[in-house]
Amino acid sequence: MSFPFNPALASLPVYQPGRPIEEVARELGLPAADIIKLASNENPLGPSPLALAALQQAIGQVNLYPDGNAFYLKQKLATQLGVTPAHLILGNGSNELIELLGHALLAPGTEVVVSQYSFAVYPIITALFDAQLVTVPAQQYGHDLPAMLRAITPRTRLVFVANPNNPTGTIAPRAELQRLVEALPPHVILALDEAYIEFLDEPLDLIPLIRDGPRRNVVLLRTFSKIYGLAGLRVGYSIASPELTAALEKIRQPFNLNSLAQAAALAALDDTAHVTKTRQSNAAGLKLYEDACRQMSLEFVPSAANFILIRVGDGQRVFTELQRHGVIVRPMGGYQLPEFVRISVGTPAENERCLAALRSVLA
Repeated sequence: MSFPFNPALASLPVYQPGRPIEEVARELGLPAADIIKLASNENPLGPSPLALAALQQAIGQVNLYPDGNAFYLKQKLATQLGVTPAHLILGNGSNELIELLGHALLAPGTEVVVSQYSFAVYPIITALFDAQLVTVPAQQYGHDLPAMLRAITPRTRLVFVANPNNPTGTIAPRAELQRLVEALPPHVILALDEAYIEFLDEPLDLIPLIRDGPRRNVVLLRTFSKIYGLAGLRVGYSIASPELTAALEKIRQPFNLNSLAQAAALAALDDTAHVTKTRQSNAAGLKLYEDACRQMSLEFVPSAANFILIRVGDGQRVFTELQRHGVIVRPMGGYQLPEFVRISVGTPAENERCLAALRSVLA
């Protein structure tokens, strides 16, 4: 039977996440406890202890629908960020918010500007709404923001910039990012994906520009999946003008953020000790990988996030061989980087084990 599918599905790629430990264990006949996963940029220290305690308290009420407006989480976020709740919308991960932007802004004939080596979800959302993807060549594996600005046309509706960027870990120069924000035409929304912003020592703070009015066409996308360690609960949020936020609220599904996710995120915002410990552990791990790459004469892309991109020759082969050593990383062929693997920073012991396996595979 032939179904009347949306024609856009014919060429729509499927997002391939990092492989789960259980899947690799089944495939290779390895004990799951002997496998480490350094593929999805998760927090190796686990979730915030305060979030775990909040989950235990909240689990007894999962028979009830969650607060559809996430009142308390919005209030606390607004206070910490220096905005009003009207500037915020919460999503089932920041991926849902990317999709909401597509619903609100894209249609056949419109354009989306992205960088080469950008997050795989941006092209998927563009294709889903039958818009045209405009890909600007990368510069040193990162965004060429002046070229992206020049690529904007009257048909452009969205510009996606991940900063730090996934999958390369690069960070946009502050002056170039400010110039992009200032020169952005009023008919274009800049979606600044800041999933990894908490790993930066001195990030460029664009919230005042959004809050105080001059940049109503900028939206910041953030998540609790990375530094807060809540990837399994899927909590994301955006910071945008009340006008744009109200438009996205019309599209958002009811109860899109479950009650456990709300409770955990609310508690995690108070756990500054966990955030600090994660940041310190990540910085030490990145240095370990960079030093090891220099010792092995391997090219790497300096990272501002919680992962590192390393040129290993045949990335797919190295990925496969590392799995046999019980180490899951991410091959980059799907990002047009077939000679690279992306390795998430783990615990000190996981990092050492990964590097030992990498040396063995490359030898």
